[in-house]
Amino acid sequence: MSVLVTLWLSLVMIMALLVAAGVFTWVERRGLGFFQERLGPNRVGPFGFFQWIADTVKLMFKADEVPPGGDRLTFRIAPALAATPVLAGFAVVAVAPGWTLAALDVGVIFILAMLALTVYAMVLGAWASRNRYAMLGGLRAAAQMLSYEAFFGLSLMGVVMLAGSLELGAIVAAQEGLWFVALQPLGAALFAIAGIAAAHRLPFDLQESEQDLVAGFMTEYSGMSFALFFLGEYLAVLLVAALATTLFLGGWLGPWLPGPVWFGLKTGLLALAFIWIRAVLPRPRYDQLVAFAWKAALPLALVNLLATGAVVVLKGGA
Repeated sequence: MSVLVTLWLSLVMIMALLVAAGVFTWVERRGLGFFQERLGPNRVGPFGFFQWIADTVKLMFKADEVPPGGDRLTFRIAPALAATPVLAGFAVVAVAPGWTLAALDVGVIFILAMLALTVYAMVLGAWASRNRYAMLGGLRAAAQMLSYEAFFGLSLMGVVMLAGSLELGAIVAAQEGLWFVALQPLGAALFAIAGIAAAHRLPFDLQESEQDLVAGFMTEYSGMSFALFFLGEYLAVLLVAALATTLFLGGWLGPWLPGPVWFGLKTGLLALAFIWIRAVLPRPRYDQLVAFAWKAALPLALVNLLATGAVVVLKGGA
């Protein structure tokens, strides 16, 4: 693939993802309205569908000032760090055979690294804001990342061992006969918990808990800087859903329909699950999440890894 073709496909992918993230904000608001027995957006366009466009235009022209005493350069860089790494993570996602920008041999590790980089945006944005509530949110984001990352990678290592590869296309191909969610139910459950935390979504959005931190690390942000943080969050939801589809739900595999359609349907349903979880589950205390990550999730991930390794070795020996 030539450099020009790669650049053109990258641009198309980025534009498609930006539109998908914008539409997802409308889907979430309508979905939450349904769960909470209210209408949700219903004025701009049919069923309020163009509300996300109106919000984007509003944020583009809204004042975006650096707070007094804040670090101007870091304050401006932090929002870009929230969205850019997630967009880069989509480059290794395999939508169908041959449908990927970069089929890296370490694709799984690359996506985990890109998701981890988003925490830097929160910490830097909090520090640059010179605001007590923002700083508390940044500290929570850093500690929360250390907690869930401890078992995030381990939860999917069982899949890597069964597939014998870190390349996403090879992992999908290894599920031809049976999806890995049937062979790794514990790993899938732990991945789902860590994935919600990695996407910084309710009930694990403790770094921006409105009830006690105003808006956490985003307290001093407005305008397009605020929009970039939210864009990064919604893109992270789609990336985690795409990764879960690839690792546990057979990726593009399925009867009758084309592979990209199956991939999109599975990813979309998992993204809708994020909305459902936000609507029905309460936010735990900060110390409860950290304690669960270290005392329960990490030991379970290690047990799952040990059991999978034993099965792989025994089958290989047979």
